[in-house]
Amino acid sequence: MKKVLVVDDSPADLANLRTILTDVGCFVSTASNGSEAVKKAKADKPNIIFLDIVMPDMDGYEACRLLSEEPSTKDIPIVFVTSKGQKADRVWGQMQGAKGYVVKPYSADQLIDQLKALA
Repeated sequence: MKKVLVVDDSPADLANLRTILTDVGCFVSTASNGSEAVKKAKADKPNIIFLDIVMPDMDGYEACRLLSEEPSTKDIPIVFVTSKGQKADRVWGQMQGAKGYVVKPYSADQLIDQLKALA
């Protein structure tokens, strides 16, 4: 069973992502901001992280950068799931260490494809 960390400040998006990933047999934990995500990733060692970009406290870019630089979490693939759909956003996300990028609104298939490809 794959362990997945889902990070989003929107309770509705968190619930939707959790449902999609639980339905395909994943164990899902959640965080609502970047700093919580970094702590949970270090503690839980998920197989993959689905990370929003626009969040209070610490945004997804900073969280991704910290996780990518941390020896204990640098090998965990990070997929941004965000409303930021510009090419510059994707490029910047990759520069921070993200392995995938899904733009909201997303389909369940898009998330499952990322899961199969990276986790």
